[in-house]
Amino acid sequence: MNLASIRERLQELAEPDYAAFSRKLLPGTEGVIGVRLPKLRALAKESAPKGEPLLEEFFGAVPESFEETMLLGMLIGAVKLPEEKRLKWVKRFIPRIDNWSVCDSFCVSLKAVGKNRSFYRGLIEELLQRQEEYAVRCGLVMILNWYLVPEEIDWVLEKLGAFSHSSYYAQMGAAWCGSIAYLKFPEKTGAFLEKDTLDPFTHNKMIQKICESRRVDSETREGLRKLKR
Repeated sequence: MNLASIRERLQELAEPDYAAFSRKLLPGTEGVIGVRLPKLRALAKESAPKGEPLLEEFFGAVPESFEETMLLGMLIGAVKLPEEKRLKWVKRFIPRIDNWSVCDSFCVSLKAVGKNRSFYRGLIEELLQRQEEYAVRCGLVMILNWYLVPEEIDWVLEKLGAFSHSSYYAQMGAAWCGSIAYLKFPEKTGAFLEKDTLDPFTHNKMIQKICESRRVDSETREGLRKLKR
């Protein structure tokens, strides 16, 4: 399977009605043809044995669709590679991320990060220091998916405490990450919220997202809302 045959498959899998729905969620995103995520993941798994030559072919071409970029991100997670090589492909892909959907699907596809947290920590710290909106969000969503575990929560809250970015999708990524941290580690994350280190928008969005969870009782919601700024 090569890029040309993959592009044919993407067109075969495309659903016009789903494309119209997706465009509403991704304003300004070009080339949405309407391939559902489970089908993209299945195609990535099927294509992964082609390895790095296929990745190189993707990077050597201009993407013809939003879904092609999504698929490339999934392939980077699916191809069997030494982690030093995977890291190079990850870094090469990040500049192609230009919307929240590609960012979040890419991060959840990188299962290798969860198996090699120490190795990827440096990358995440680097991303959180960047100025680009989706690079920062990428670091936060990687944390959300792979670092919310007992042995990493102190480091996670340290990184959240240092978060400072004015762009919407980076701030929403921090709020989302913090809200899931609270659901998993309420005592430590609750103490973090009380320190009030986040900017007002991110702080309030984090509380809002926590309160939207069914896992939080009414008494806890009431207490959290008092922390809003």
